[in-house]
Amino acid sequence: MKNSQFRIYLAGDSTVENVLPEQGNKMGWGQVISEFFTDDVLFMNEAKGGRSSKSFIEEGRLNKILEVIKKGDYLFIQFGHNDQKVDEPHRGTDPYTTYQKYLTQYIVEAREKHAIPVLLTSVNRRTFTEDGKLFNGLGEYPEAMRQLALSFQVPLIDLWEKSKQLYEQLGVEGSKRLFAWYELEDPEIPTDNTHFGRYGSREVAKLVVSGIKELQMPFAKYSIDKS
Repeated sequence: MKNSQFRIYLAGDSTVENVLPEQGNKMGWGQVISEFFTDDVLFMNEAKGGRSSKSFIEEGRLNKILEVIKKGDYLFIQFGHNDQKVDEPHRGTDPYTTYQKYLTQYIVEAREKHAIPVLLTSVNRRTFTEDGKLFNGLGEYPEAMRQLALSFQVPLIDLWEKSKQLYEQLGVEGSKRLFAWYELEDPEIPTDNTHFGRYGSREVAKLVVSGIKELQMPFAKYSIDKS
């Protein structure tokens, strides 16, 4: 491990994870965010595709982080996409009950290690309405996280809102290029409006960086401008 001044652990799903080359050209934002900081900031990406706030814990992935996280480290927590899968008991949660309960576990256990939890609402899917506005495909999960952050006084990066603004700014057609299926330019590839390609992962990482700056986190000063 690098002797960096700041260490940030990432807990999340496929929109965050380090995607293996054999999985195609998909990339999570956690895979590229280190490009936007000096070596003073080290990101440990423990995110895993297909995981929810519940399954990440039940598979022991949170415990793996808690075994090594230290005082002053950060734990970034982004779940929601797979929590929506309520027909799958091992993953699905309810926004205002079990989802908040599992997120609370991340917060409390990180603080017990004297680490700093940070909540991130889930990045949007590319789901436009006919009038060119983004449809909320994530239901009540973003709002449930916002309320929990307020209740526990946890720093929040509203990636849902930031990605909404980004997609609407790019428009129905322009936003396609954020996603992995579009970069392949292959009509045989099924449309995937959830997982990012190289360009999209970097654009979403920039949104996370902007949130870090807005929160005036101590390591924000080590960010590198790659606009």
